[in-house]
Amino acid sequence: MESPSVSEALANLRLEIDRIDSGLHQLLIKRGEIIDRLIEAKARQGGGCAFRPEREADMMRRLVARHQGLLPLDTVESIWRIIISTFTFVQSPYSVNADISGGDAPMRDCCRFHFGFTVPYAPRRDAGAVIRAVAESNGDLGLVRVTSGSGPWWRALTAQQAPKIIARLPFVERPDHPAGLPLFVIAQPLADAAAREVVIHALTLERQIDHPRARLTGLGAEMLDSYTDGSQIFILAAAPREADLEGLREGLKLAGAGETEVAEIGGHAARFDLARSGDAPENRPFEAPERETMAARAARADAQRQAAQ
Repeated sequence: MESPSVSEALANLRLEIDRIDSGLHQLLIKRGEIIDRLIEAKARQGGGCAFRPEREADMMRRLVARHQGLLPLDTVESIWRIIISTFTFVQSPYSVNADISGGDAPMRDCCRFHFGFTVPYAPRRDAGAVIRAVAESNGDLGLVRVTSGSGPWWRALTAQQAPKIIARLPFVERPDHPAGLPLFVIAQPLADAAAREVVIHALTLERQIDHPRARLTGLGAEMLDSYTDGSQIFILAAAPREADLEGLREGLKLAGAGETEVAEIGGHAARFDLARSGDAPENRPFEAPERETMAARAARADAQRQAAQ
């Protein structure tokens, strides 16, 4: 049986928890009031997109940087993601169209972790169906696996007015993430507030080349997915915003690819790597470029490969 002093201490702690809970609720109510004023201000200015990927990335970076204590980061990340997504929904209702060609359960889990239960979840049979649904909507989002297995789905994003990639999830990257399935968020083109620390490109190579992944890495880009059709190869690639695209074309041409078409199909913020968070520059997904050109790097890599044979 607890002593009176212990019981009194526990009661006081529970009262303190109740006060904190009440304060949290009041702050959410105040946030809602500010969002209401924001909606009115946007309406006076003629409206505006509710999705702000660059601002959301900055908010999540600050959240992770200041977090401490017993509460798991997973919980804090999900709470904030749901707060952001739900208040965005309040400003301008939208649904999340999800590619379930690789299974519904993991996609649904990721959607609920990042968007909660207020935002409607709309399963679609494949990436193409997601893109069409977003294009025909009045502001919906789409979720597509980074490596979807749905063929060269990214080619449907190349037209100027086609939907574009605006984010990559999860933003906070760590091995044990509970919603760690790599996903792209697709939306209708954003007039502003797009994040472009990493730019996503659709590459069309006239001819196939040996070891395209290694070739692109040597040219300062990352191959995310590819699809071969006859002699051509279609590649989904990521590169830093400052990448030398002309050098990329030259390097691939030297490797035997012939002419390469490069189409920008979106971008996203650099993901926050929790394991490397002590040094902010390392949270960028690419190393700083060398001074030599991409074409020169490709030629040097070829010479080294031939010498090794």
